[in-house]
Amino acid sequence: MMSRRRGQKVNADQPKTSASTSSSSSSSSSSAFSFPTLALISIAIALALTTSYLYSTRTNSDVISSFTRLPESYALCTPDNVKIYTVVQDRPTVHCLLVSKDRLLATGTLDEIRESWNVLQNELIKKFYGNEPNAKKPLEVFYTKPGSIVVPGLADAHAHLVAYGFKMQLQLDNATSLTDILETLEDYVRSHREVSDNPDQWIQGMGWDQTRWSNWRGGFPTAADLASRPLLSNRPISLSRVDGHALWLSPRALEFTLHSLPGKQWPNDEDVAGGEIRKGEDGQPTGIFVDNAMDLVPAPPPSAEQTEQFARHAMKDALSVGLTSVHDASSMDAGMIGVFKKLADEGDLPIRVYAMASSALPSDGTKPIIEQLHKYGIDGRLDVRSVKVFTDGALGSWGAALLEPYSDDPNTSGIMRIEENELESLVKTWWDSGWGVNIHCIGDRANKFVLDIYERLLWNTSLPSDTIASQRRPRIEHAQIMRVEDLERAGRLGVITSVQPTHATSDMWYAEDRLGPERIKGAYAYQTLLQASPNKILPLGSDFPVEGINPLLGFYAAVARLDVKGNSPHGSSGWYPSERLTRMQALKGMTLDAAYASFADDDIGSFVNGKKADFVVLDRDILDESAVPAREILEAKVLATVVDV
Repeated sequence: MMSRRRGQKVNADQPKTSASTSSSSSSSSSSAFSFPTLALISIAIALALTTSYLYSTRTNSDVISSFTRLPESYALCTPDNVKIYTVVQDRPTVHCLLVSKDRLLATGTLDEIRESWNVLQNELIKKFYGNEPNAKKPLEVFYTKPGSIVVPGLADAHAHLVAYGFKMQLQLDNATSLTDILETLEDYVRSHREVSDNPDQWIQGMGWDQTRWSNWRGGFPTAADLASRPLLSNRPISLSRVDGHALWLSPRALEFTLHSLPGKQWPNDEDVAGGEIRKGEDGQPTGIFVDNAMDLVPAPPPSAEQTEQFARHAMKDALSVGLTSVHDASSMDAGMIGVFKKLADEGDLPIRVYAMASSALPSDGTKPIIEQLHKYGIDGRLDVRSVKVFTDGALGSWGAALLEPYSDDPNTSGIMRIEENELESLVKTWWDSGWGVNIHCIGDRANKFVLDIYERLLWNTSLPSDTIASQRRPRIEHAQIMRVEDLERAGRLGVITSVQPTHATSDMWYAEDRLGPERIKGAYAYQTLLQASPNKILPLGSDFPVEGINPLLGFYAAVARLDVKGNSPHGSSGWYPSERLTRMQALKGMTLDAAYASFADDDIGSFVNGKKADFVVLDRDILDESAVPAREILEAKVLATVVDV
C-alpha cells in the first residue's frame, strides 16, 4: 500500500530545478515548486480530509521518494512561455492556472492570474473581514520543470481495469513464439508453490496472440501444444487471447469442462449460440473456445478480494502513466460494481471510473435492477450510468461479424453473439429505462445493424434527433470495420464512435488479408469518423489490457499510424496516413471528447473556469512537431498526475 507523507515547500515565485525530499514543512506564505529531476513516473495528488498531499513514486518501487503539500489555493505556471494546453479552441495555450480547492478559478498569464486572485480576495474581505486589506491572502505560485508541458488529465475511453490486474499476474503478451508461451507457463508453475503442489489448481492467464508469433504454422494453437511439456501436460490451463474473445485450453481443462456439461457431452455447433468450439477433423475440440463458448469453461472466477487487488494494481499503474479517468468497459456485474463502490466509499479510488454495467436483464425479462450511480463516493469519482452490450467478436479470432465472408477464410463471416431481434429488444429496454448504451461492434455487419437500431431510437421521438443524441450520447465501442456509407451515417446520427488507435497499429499487419482491399477502406478510419461527427467528437482509448496502458502509445498510434519501431505495411509515412489525427485532435480525443462520452464534459476534459483541477505534467512538448518528432513521442515521461487538487 502506498503511504502519504507531508513534504517541503520551497521559496516563492522562482523556478527550481529540483525539490528536497526532506519531510520538513514550511509555513511560508508564498512558494514555488518544480518537479524533481529524478526519473519519476508519477506524482499523484489525493485529498485526505481537508489536507492535500503531493507524492511521487519511482518506476520500480512503491516507496515515496519526494512530495509536497499544496495549499488550498495556488497558481501553477510553466517557466517556458505558454506551455499549458487548455483544449479550449479560443485560447489553446496559457501560461498559468489558478486553482482553489479542487477547481479551476482562472487561466491566463501570471498577471491575469494575479488580477483574478486579487478580485477574489477583495470579494472575500468585503464579505467576511469588514474590507480589511490586511486580511488578504497572498497567492502561492508553483512552477513546473523547464521544458515540460501541462495538459488536462488524460482519459482512457475504453479499458478494463480488473482484467489488466488479472493479466499482470501471468503476462503472455510479450511472447513472440509458442516456445515463449510454454516457457512462461513452466516458470509460473515452478515459482508458485500452491500451483506446483496441486495438479488440479487452475492456471489462468491472458495476452497470447498467435499473429505475433514467429514461424507460426497458422490458425489457432491447440490443447496438444500445451500438453507438449511434461510439467504442463496434466494441469488445467485456461489462457485468454489478447483480445479476450477466445480461450485456449489444455487437455485437462477440456476434461474438466466436459465433466461440467449436461450429460457430460459436448454441445452441437448449433447449440453454442454466439460462440464456437473449434473442432478438429476427428470432430473433437481442439482447445479453442470463441466468444460465448467461453462461458462453458468452469475456470473459477476471481474472488471479491482478488478483484479488488486487480483493480488497485490497475489504478496505480494508470496514475503512473498520466490517466486521471478510465471508462471501464468490462460489462460489470453487481459483484464487480460492489468492489468499486467499496473503494469509493473508503475514498480509495485514486482516479475517476466511468463503469459500464452488464446489460444482462433479470431472467423474467423485466426492467433493469442495477442502481445508477452519479459522482458516487467520498470523492465523487465513481459513475455507473451506462451499460455495455456485445454484438460480435474480434478480428484476430475471426469473430468480428462481417457482411461477407473473410478474405482469408471464406468458410466464416464471423460471429454475432446475440440474435439481431434480441439485440434490438435489449438495447431498447435499457434505453427506455434512462441508461446510456455503449455497444461493442467490430465487424461491418455488427456496426451496420447497431446503427440501424440507433437510427430508429433517435428518430422515434418528438424531439430533433441531434438533441436526443446530445442528451443520451449513444456509443459504438471500437467502430473498427464499417461500410464507407456507415462512417458518414454514424456522424449524421450523432452516434459517438469510441476508438482505440493502437488496435490499428496492432492489426495492420494482417487486417487487409482478413478483409480484402475494398473493406479495408472503411476500417480504422479515424480521421474520417472525426470529420463526420457534427461536433468533431472522437473519444480515444486503448482497450487495455488488450493493448498497453500508457496513453502515449495511443497518442503516437493516432498521429503516426506506425508501430513502436516506426514501421507499417505502407512504410514510414504510416498505414493509410490520410486517417492520421493531428496532435491537437489526439489530445482532445483523450481529454474533452472522452469527457463528453461519459457525460462529464462540464466537469473535466479541458482547462475552463469551474472545472476540476485534474492535470498531467509531461517532460517535453509532444504537441509541438518541430520540438518532438513522432519517433520521440514515446520517450516522453509523465512527471505528475494530478487529481482533484
